Amino acid sequence: MAKIRWTSEAEKWLREIYDYIAQDNENAAQRVVAGIYNKAQILKDFPGAGYKYRSETEGEIRILLYGHYRITYLIRSEELIDILGVFHGAMEIERYLKILA
Repeated sequence: MAKIRWTSEAEKWLREIYDYIAQDNENAAQRVVAGIYNKAQILKDFPGAGYKYRSETEGEIRILLYGHYRITYLIRSEELIDILGVFHGAMEIERYLKILA
């Protein structure tokens, strides 16, 4: 079973998603953030669940979908996965991954 680490950037984006949705509906914001977090937990047992985005020297970057969101993660080893970010599907992901990888 792999360990999942959330980068500070990923945690920041998750808070921003919560804050944005909570402006209209705090309960919905809680559900969405919990859903994203819970979806990422499947990576503990199934790290290859997302589709391959690209390979880096640090490992493989993959994307797991949850509703309109893309959970972007790096498989560092069979034992360690870093969540790099959570992006809305409408965002230009490449611009953000250049910074992260």
